Amino acid sequence: MAGKESEAGGTKTLCSLGKFLRGLEDLAKNAPEFRKHLDRSHLELLKAVKTLLDSKIKNLEKRDMPGKKKVARKITIE
Repeated sequence: MAGKESEAGGTKTLCSLGKFLRGLEDLAKNAPEFRKHLDRSHLELLKAVKTLLDSKIKNLEKRDMPGKKKVARKITIE
């Protein structure tokens, strides 16, 4: 699944996805509109990851706040 490509005098192993993306990068050199869309998608991907991280941080902060823990109460039913 992984192949080797020469890069700057060394070797770098690329998986199938890496080879595909490398091919797209080569094609994009002569396609400025494609490059513009690709750059925007990169930004959107980073924003999506940021949203996930912010949500996880918020949940961890809530969990660690003192005095905000739920306490079970015993109730009687008639």
